[in-house]
Amino acid sequence: MVDRSDIELQDLRRLQGELTARVFRIERALNLPPEIVSPPRADASLESSPALPSVAPPPPVRPTPPPAPARAAAGRPSARDLESRIGSHWLNRIGISAVLIGVSYFLKFAFDNDWIGPAGRVAIGLLAGIAVVIWSERFRSRGYRIFSYSLKAVGIGILYLSLYAAFQVYSLVLSGAAFVMMLTVTAATAIMAWTQDAEILAAFALVGGFTTPLLLSTGQNREAALFSYVAILNLGALALVILKPWRRLLVLSYVGTLALYIGWYSNFYDRSQLRLTVGFATLFFAIFAVVPLLARQGDDKARLSESIPFCLALANAAGYFLQIYAMFEEVDDKATAWFALALATVYIFLSRQTRARASSPEAARTVDLLHLALAIGFITIAIPIRLDAHWITMGWFVEAAVLLWVADRVDSELLNVFAVGALALGVGRLLLIDNFYVTSPIFNTRMATYAVAIAVLGAVAWFGSRRKDETARAAAAVSVIALNLLALRGLSLEVAGYYAQEMATATSSGGRWNPPDSLNWRHVQLARDFTYSALWMAYGAMLMVVGFWRRSAFVRWQALALIAFTIGKVFLYDVSELDRGYRIVSFIVLGALLLAISFVYQRDWLRLSGRGNAEEGSAGV
Repeated sequence: MVDRSDIELQDLRRLQGELTARVFRIERALNLPPEIVSPPRADASLESSPALPSVAPPPPVRPTPPPAPARAAAGRPSARDLESRIGSHWLNRIGISAVLIGVSYFLKFAFDNDWIGPAGRVAIGLLAGIAVVIWSERFRSRGYRIFSYSLKAVGIGILYLSLYAAFQVYSLVLSGAAFVMMLTVTAATAIMAWTQDAEILAAFALVGGFTTPLLLSTGQNREAALFSYVAILNLGALALVILKPWRRLLVLSYVGTLALYIGWYSNFYDRSQLRLTVGFATLFFAIFAVVPLLARQGDDKARLSESIPFCLALANAAGYFLQIYAMFEEVDDKATAWFALALATVYIFLSRQTRARASSPEAARTVDLLHLALAIGFITIAIPIRLDAHWITMGWFVEAAVLLWVADRVDSELLNVFAVGALALGVGRLLLIDNFYVTSPIFNTRMATYAVAIAVLGAVAWFGSRRKDETARAAAAVSVIALNLLALRGLSLEVAGYYAQEMATATSSGGRWNPPDSLNWRHVQLARDFTYSALWMAYGAMLMVVGFWRRSAFVRWQALALIAFTIGKVFLYDVSELDRGYRIVSFIVLGALLLAISFVYQRDWLRLSGRGNAEEGSAGV
C-alpha cells in the first residue's frame, strides 16, 4: 500500500521542477549575464532528499539603469533668471520712463505754444492718469502683475501731479478741494491694494498720502490739520498691518511721519504750541508703540520683515523721548526725567500685555525682552537727568540692586544683565567722574557712595554664589574682588583726605618757604605713609580671618596678595622713607601679622594638608 504522504511529496517535487524550469526560461528571455542564469537540472525532482526538500534560488534582480547625468551647466538657471529679470523688470521700467519722458516733452512743447490751456492741461493729466490705471487692469487680468503695477504707479503719479498743478501752478481749485481729490486718489489706491492683495499698491498709497501735504503746502502753519491727517494715515497703515502681513509699510509710515514732523518743527514750532505738539507727538508714539503687539505674523517668504516691528519700536521710543527732551529743555529739563519714568511704566505695562496677546511663546519672549529693555533703559536715563553729582552714581547703584532682586524673584537672565550694566555705569562714574569735596573723615558723601557700591557688589556675590552655573559663580568671584578693591580705594582716599587737611593746617606761611612749616609737613607725610601700610595690613588680616572663618581659599588668596603687596611696600619704601619710629612699628606689626598667619597654617586648622587629628595634634606640640 502506497503511503499518502509519499504521493504528496512527489507532487511537491514535480511542481518545484516545473517552477524552476519556468524561471530559467524567463531569465533567458531577459538576456541576463551567463553567471547569473543557471539551467535547471533535469533530475532536480529526484536528487532532493525527503527530509530536506530543495528550494529554488531567488530570482536575480535586474540591474537598474544608471541615473541620468546631472546637468553640467549649473550656472545656466541663474543666467536665465538674470536674463528674465532684465527683460521683464528693467526693460519694463526703462520703457515706461522713456514713454513718460517723450509724452512730457510733447506736452511741454504744446504748453509752450499755447496749444492747450491750463484747464485743458489739467484735464488731460487727470484723464491720462485714470486711463493708465484702467489700462493696467487689462494686463493684470492676463497674468502680467508686475507690468500692471508699474503702469498703476505711472497713472497714480500723473493724477497727483495733475492735482498739484491745478492748485499750485494754475490756481484752478481751492486747497480744500485739491486735498479732497488727493485723498480720494490715496483711498482708491489703498482699496485696490486690499482687493488685489498687492503690498506694492499699499506702498504707493502711503507715498502719495505723505506727499500730499508737501504738494499742497501754502507756507502757513496748520499744525492741527496737518498732524490730524498724518494720524489718520498712520492708523490706516496700522490697520493694513493688522489685517495683512505687510510690515514694510510701517517703515514708510514712520519715515513719512518723522519727515513731516521735523519739517514742521524746524519751520513753525514755538513754545506757545507746546501742549498741542506734545499731544500729537504722544499720539504718534502710541500708534507705533502697539505695533509689536498687533502686527500680523508673516509667512515663510516674509521672514526678513519679522524684525521690522522691533526695530521700529526702538526707533519710536528714542525719537519720542528726544522730541520731548528738545521741547522741555528750555522750559524745565528736570521734567524730562518724569517723562522717562512714565515711558518706563508704559513699557512695563506693554510687557505684561505681550504675554497675553502674543501668537507664539517665542514671539512673546522677544517682545517681552524688548519692552523690558526699553523700560530699564528709560529708568537709567532718568537718573542722570533728575539727579546731580554723586547722587547719579548712587541712583545707578540702587537701580542695580532693585534689578538684582527682581531678577532673582522672576528668574530672568536679561534683568541680571541689565543689573550688571547699571552697576558698571555706577562704578565707572564713581572711579572716573565723581569728584567729592568732604570736610570730615569716614562719615561723608564719598564714603556713603562707596558703601552703597560695596553693598551692591556684595549682593551680586551673594546671588551668584547661590546658583550652580559657572557664569554666576564667575560673576560672584569678580564681584568679591571688585568689592575689596573699592573698599581699599575708599579707605585709602579717606586717609589721603584726612592728611591733606593736616598738611594744609601745618603749612601756615601762605606758600612761602619756612623751615618750621617744612618740618611739620614732612611729619604729616610720614604719618600718612605709615597709615597706608597699617590700613593695608589690617585689611589683609581681616580678609584672612574671613577666609578662615568661611573656609574660602578664594578670599585667603586675596588676603595673601594684599599682604604680599604690603610686604613689598614696607621693605622697599618704608625702610628708605619713614623715620626710625614709624619704621620700627611697621616691621613689628607686619612681622607679628605674618607670624600669626603662619601659625594658623602650621596648625592646619583647615586641614589643608589632609592629615588626620592625631598628626594635627603632634604638629602643634
